[in-house]
Amino acid sequence: MAKNKENVPAKAVESLFNKISPLITQSRKMIATTINTAEVCTKFKIGQYIVENEQKGKSRAAYGKQVLFHLSARLIEKHGEGWSVETLTLCRKFFNVYSNFVNGVYEIEGEYKFTLSWSHYLVLMRIKNDDERRFYEIEATSGNWSVRELQRQYGSSLYERLALSRDKEQVARLSRVGNVVEKPEDIIKNPVTLEFVGLKPDASYSESNLESAIINKLQEFLLELGKGFLFEARQKRFSFDEDDYYVDLVLYNRLLQCYVLVDLKVDKLTHQDLGQMQMYVNYYDRYVKQDFEKPTIGILLCKEKKDTLVKLTLPENANIYASAYELYLPDKKLLQAKVKEWVNEFETQDGREVT
Repeated sequence: MAKNKENVPAKAVESLFNKISPLITQSRKMIATTINTAEVCTKFKIGQYIVENEQKGKSRAAYGKQVLFHLSARLIEKHGEGWSVETLTLCRKFFNVYSNFVNGVYEIEGEYKFTLSWSHYLVLMRIKNDDERRFYEIEATSGNWSVRELQRQYGSSLYERLALSRDKEQVARLSRVGNVVEKPEDIIKNPVTLEFVGLKPDASYSESNLESAIINKLQEFLLELGKGFLFEARQKRFSFDEDDYYVDLVLYNRLLQCYVLVDLKVDKLTHQDLGQMQMYVNYYDRYVKQDFEKPTIGILLCKEKKDTLVKLTLPENANIYASAYELYLPDKKLLQAKVKEWVNEFETQDGREVT
């Protein structure tokens, strides 16, 4: 047997393995996806039957809890664990939430199709605002987010932070198509949440400490920045007129096809910081970027930023943006209130009454 094994051509085995192994992996993914989809569709339909049964009369609605209790017992007896009263209640809620609109739920020939797993929808159902829920559903689907990533993005108030960085029309667009990256402004969040780096908000730390903490959590940092970011270098040196300069972080955005330079500031933003970033951006545009690439973007992550200072220091067409960062998750209720105030302000400017 050993001799036969030695005579087998290694290249032939390797070639077959490289063809078959990905096929098995893909097949397992397809099976998992099919199982997830079947589970979600089943629970949506269960919720529909429960709601329709309760709507047939006040008497049925009155003893709804008792119906679910006995129904749960029968289902567990027939189909095993997993059909508790709590689960049936969630099925009912799922139908009530998702039967009111068709985003992520497409009715084709009487069948509903969903894009995420049941665990994802358990998170999404807790979001009361329809626009916000639709946004997270689109982003979770397009970004292939795990449940943990969905929880993190919702907990960090991604929707509110993006909304506060955009005008009214773009806020409305978030709930229709998600965060589409087409121009530099689309990658800006305010604030940027860096709670994952592990630095204490009330502790003293340097820019070097912050940079090292970000590099140690690079994957989380790139996900926080948004779509399409690739890491190139830290403390990237370039020389000009016999002087050396260092860019804290050099990134590349494949969707915008441009370099993104990031400078970290642990204090409030100054006009000198803006001027320095303008010089970095100019250098990359003139000596590094290729003809097919878009203009370089500069981002200053600072503890404190002043929009007035940015507007006064930089020309209107400058590709430089300042964004505050937080070392803790923002207050979601406060951000929600700010978004509502922000949209209401636009409505008032348009001369329409705000309800």
